[in-house]
Amino acid sequence: MKLESSIQIQSKKRGLSLEEKREQMLQIFYESQDFYLLKELEKMGPKKGVISQSVKDVVQSLVDDDLVLKDKIGTSVYFWSLPSCAGNQLRNTSNKLESDLSNSKKHYIELVEQRDSLKRGREDTEEREAALEELKAVELHHKKLKEELAAYADSDPAALEAMKDAIDVAHAAANRWTDNIFTLQQWCSTTFPQAKEQLEHMYREVGITEDFEYLQ
Repeated sequence: MKLESSIQIQSKKRGLSLEEKREQMLQIFYESQDFYLLKELEKMGPKKGVISQSVKDVVQSLVDDDLVLKDKIGTSVYFWSLPSCAGNQLRNTSNKLESDLSNSKKHYIELVEQRDSLKRGREDTEEREAALEELKAVELHHKKLKEELAAYADSDPAALEAMKDAIDVAHAAANRWTDNIFTLQQWCSTTFPQAKEQLEHMYREVGITEDFEYLQ
């Protein structure tokens, strides 16, 4: 009674964690070693500090971890658990961990062997040091040549050809827009003949003067 009272006082101060709820529900099974319906467990849960609304989820989590067993007898589903169930679950977990540890050790040994294999032929000898120095010199020379090549990029025939093509495209685009402007001027003059002076004033404001012409 003192333990239950302590749990109830604690649950009023703060809610039990899921693990604490699981432990309390397991105690119900271990203390009685009996079979229960869910509705019976929902009535007993609050005495252990587990509200009835949480009992179903808590019990199901125990079933999922093989700590509580359930079976349907007729139309009813019964739940039960014995200390041996927890022992079996712990043994299964221990066996799995041992298997994982064994596999990890095997993988570690394989990695060490692979590392040692890669090291062979790469010992710090005078020949290796000389080869590395030569490689560094070649890489440095290659970098210098790339920098010099970048300095002459403007004289690159391919770059010059690309610039020429771009100029041709821009020239054609400029003349195309010039033609569009002349077409628009003609349309405005035909549509609004009475606004000739206003239109000419507007043309001058936007830079369309008498010397406005196609590019040659």
